[in-house]
Amino acid sequence: MKNGVRMLDIAEKLGVSVVTVSNALAGRDGVSEQVRKQICETAEEMGYKPSNTGAKKKSELPKIGKSVAILTSERFVGSMGTFYWELTANISNKLSAANVLMVYECITRENEKKLILPPTVTEARVDGAIVIGQLSREYAMELSKIEIPLLFVDFYVNRCTVDSVNSDSYHGGYMLTDYLVERGHKNIGFVGSLNTTSSINDRYLGYRKCLMENGLESRKEWLLEDRDEMGILFDHIDFPNEMPTAFVCNSDETAFRVISALKSKGVRVPEDISVVGYDNYTVSNICIPAITTVEVDLVKMAGVSVNLMLKKLENPEYSEGRRIISGRLIEKESVLDIR
Repeated sequence: MKNGVRMLDIAEKLGVSVVTVSNALAGRDGVSEQVRKQICETAEEMGYKPSNTGAKKKSELPKIGKSVAILTSERFVGSMGTFYWELTANISNKLSAANVLMVYECITRENEKKLILPPTVTEARVDGAIVIGQLSREYAMELSKIEIPLLFVDFYVNRCTVDSVNSDSYHGGYMLTDYLVERGHKNIGFVGSLNTTSSINDRYLGYRKCLMENGLESRKEWLLEDRDEMGILFDHIDFPNEMPTAFVCNSDETAFRVISALKSKGVRVPEDISVVGYDNYTVSNICIPAITTVEVDLVKMAGVSVNLMLKKLENPEYSEGRRIISGRLIEKESVLDIR
């Protein structure tokens, strides 16, 4: 600042965070009146003045309501990005309809690895943050320390007490596997790298539950990896020598790759091996054959997410825990009835 007094100086003198000082001076929610008064009085005593950058004060800006950052890991901006872009667009449109400004930021792989949080949230430039797509546990835990309302969408992190909105991956994985079992399949594999996302884990657990209930074997060689530890999809799929009659894939993108890889080996889908996916996004329809899948209700997921964030903006202490959005099975052409 021109007079040398910074928010950090005020924060250190009072023993509070810079975010708390910023919220208090900007008139944002989340600060008690007693603390706000103490911060404002201290700022005046120390001669604190906002930098004269030519920008208007908040009170002089057009009223646009609150602002929310949407954060996405860089890994979901590539080949898997279309699903998350649509989810982001749905959330953005609903925020705009609620008179809330949306600020988008992509978290690079390097920053995620080094646990570098975006200044958008650390410097309280926004009133809340919505994270779409999986983050590493370490990064999510670090992000959970920010002092603005936070919401995870399409993932959750155990030991992290952040509200989240998720599709019902556990039941979805069960539905897909049960659909195959009903059609006579007893040797069923799963394609998805466990522990890379909470949704893959839950879909796998639903798959395992269905196998156990039907007395079917879960063979280690039929659990195939599809991505690395950072969530980047592999260029190829390694198949076992002895193949199952069907594969449950954790996503339509992975199912598409599995079908392409099988075709390159001269294996017909669904005549030789059946394949199911998850999401019911674009790739499930352009694939030949079209992929039987579980549809994620993106519109409902976005609506629930925005409504929850609006409640948090009004009351930062508001919490609903983990919200689950049910999906539905969409039957297409990638499964053969072998009964």
